[in-house]
Amino acid sequence: MNLCNEYLRIVLSRMNDACIIIDTKGMIVSVNQRAEALLELKKEFYISKRIDEVIENTELIRVVETGSEEINVRFSYRDRHFFVDRLPVIQNGKIEGAIAIFHDMTRIVDLHKQSEEDKMYIETLDTILDTCSEQVVLIDENAKITMMSESYKRHLGVDNPEGKFVWEVIENTRLHIILETGESEIGDIQRIGGRRMIAMRIPVKKDGKVIGAIGRVMFNDISELKHLSKKSSVLEDEMQLINPEKARTGKYTFDSLIGESDKISKVKRLAGRAANTDSNVLITGESGTGKEVFVHAIHNASLRRNKPFIKINCAAIPSELLESELFGYEEGAFTGAKRGGKLGKVQMADGGTLLLDEIGDMPLDMQAKLLRVLQEKEVERIGGEGTVKVDVRIMASTNKDLYIMVQNKEFRQDLFYRLNVMNLMLPPLRERAEDIPALSKELCYSIANRLGIHVNGISDQVLSSFVAYDWPGNIRELENVIERAINLLDLDSIIRPEHLPEHMQSKRKLIVSSDKLSSISSYNLKKRVEALEKELIESCLNDVGFNKNQAAKILNISRVSLYKKIEQYNIRTN
Repeated sequence: MNLCNEYLRIVLSRMNDACIIIDTKGMIVSVNQRAEALLELKKEFYISKRIDEVIENTELIRVVETGSEEINVRFSYRDRHFFVDRLPVIQNGKIEGAIAIFHDMTRIVDLHKQSEEDKMYIETLDTILDTCSEQVVLIDENAKITMMSESYKRHLGVDNPEGKFVWEVIENTRLHIILETGESEIGDIQRIGGRRMIAMRIPVKKDGKVIGAIGRVMFNDISELKHLSKKSSVLEDEMQLINPEKARTGKYTFDSLIGESDKISKVKRLAGRAANTDSNVLITGESGTGKEVFVHAIHNASLRRNKPFIKINCAAIPSELLESELFGYEEGAFTGAKRGGKLGKVQMADGGTLLLDEIGDMPLDMQAKLLRVLQEKEVERIGGEGTVKVDVRIMASTNKDLYIMVQNKEFRQDLFYRLNVMNLMLPPLRERAEDIPALSKELCYSIANRLGIHVNGISDQVLSSFVAYDWPGNIRELENVIERAINLLDLDSIIRPEHLPEHMQSKRKLIVSSDKLSSISSYNLKKRVEALEKELIESCLNDVGFNKNQAAKILNISRVSLYKKIEQYNIRTN
């Protein structure tokens, strides 16, 4: 009998299933190691106890009472799932106890539940994709298609793409490359069937590992994007008509001011200081240098940024209408006056900023009336009987030399000094050639967005031509040249020399072909002049034995200027 007990102990300990034996009173006789682990039983808690005191909801005692087998009965205990076989122990026709054998089904149940959930998720996703007509494809980590929307299948003319490599189904695809890079690609142009469509590709990651990728057609043809862009612009214009107050805000900030050259950096620093004050600002510079952008930036960085920004072009409005535009009029002030009168630009800008663009073209009689507004901080409407107090910051811009105009009695001296509190002189583009590559790229990006045309970049040859050109129209001309080039792009979507105007192509050949400089920075006129100046000063000082007085006379500059240049260029003087 002892040998049988030992055999039983060995069998129970080696079983993969949990096993519990009870006697006729329901007292636990034996629990194998697997049962202790699966049912989380400790010997000190189950020894000499009835089974129903240890395991809730057990039905093993019923088997002792009935003597009947219970096979493959579902049983759950502490979040685990089992199939249980309950067998009576019979000896000499008499019931001596019962044995329960637990088959752990937790993993199988969980997998089945997950499978059902995944199936429901996939069916739901399929339904959504097909219902909303999205052109979407999903691939697994092996670049094989796992799912494709019906809309995309119709577009490609395929029936059963699932299970095939993505490059076998989709022309010029890059979706498999996303598996390698793990980086998204948004708004990329892809040619399918001779048409340029716009695609979006996104990696699918789990625990930091790429396990697949999703591709989506954003636009079936690039013309769709262009149409949408134009429609957006129309809606924007309509919104401004509906709510003009929304339109009266500055569009640009200091982030919009592109360039790191010494000259433009100096102007930007001065503009930053102007933004911190409430003084009037006069901005001068050639046409197309970006005067209005600076005005917007100063307004948006000032304490008035949440107040109106109003602009009036003094050159574009006939002199006889300028007064009513600036100061407004009362009802019945003159024949054709609107019912209820009209608010002038000065009053519209109350609390904010008024830009007087092309101030040099303002008639002298209007200058006198504007001066009163600046001095008295009040405005009188045409046909009105009283004045209205206003709080307006004036910023003016012009491409004319107001100082010369004052000398020639073409501009009021008192108004000039009222406006010229903070003066910004914007350099022409030819004097800040080192900024041209950065400006070109930024303009290319913004114009491409506005036109709805994808651009891959600007070639080095074009940038070299841009730097070499003198740009009489400044940034405005550069913008027009880039827009023209974008409209002439080839399939590679890169701006090349052949996309430039004829006069720029011939200029490029004349300057570059025979003695091409090593890099774009070599075209920097300022740096090349400074290098020559330093060389001349060093040579002169060396020839006169470092006699600074004599060197200054030979160089035809003051001694103070010589000392400054020696310090500027870090020239050794002994």
